[in-house]
Amino acid sequence: MNANIAILAGLLLAPVLILMILRINATLVFLSLCLGYVVMQSLGADAQSFAETFMTHAALSTNIMKLVLLLFPVIFTMIFMIRTVRGGKLVLNVLPALAVGCLMVLLVVPLLTPGLSHAIANTSAWHQAVRLQSLVVGIGALISLLFIWMLRPSHSGAKGKHE
Repeated sequence: MNANIAILAGLLLAPVLILMILRINATLVFLSLCLGYVVMQSLGADAQSFAETFMTHAALSTNIMKLVLLLFPVIFTMIFMIRTVRGGKLVLNVLPALAVGCLMVLLVVPLLTPGLSHAIANTSAWHQAVRLQSLVVGIGALISLLFIWMLRPSHSGAKGKHE
């Protein structure tokens, strides 16, 4: 296996395994990743100016700041959501976990060091992933919404407690 393919596989499988082993709600992590992307796009220019005051390599500092902005909501959501998926819901958690892994690959690879990013971008697996990007985002968003609607807490019996 090519080293670049191994990196892609690691970026895809690491979040899936972490989410499943720690029983983290992958739906919320997917939405946090989407939020991180919006924040990264919105604050990217300001973050670049801030990063350049502390780091001498402008391209590297920009990518580091973008990675921080992208992953900050994801990491904190994962920390706060440990052991929130129980029982049979863990099996259902695989679908949004895979969506997290796929979207993570698509968003993180362009922010890696220029040499590594370019090497990965030249693989056929990367070209396939980029071609499927809209599908990954669309299906991930749909699965996340369905899971939020399906797995909401029931309020049966709560009426009697507050009277």
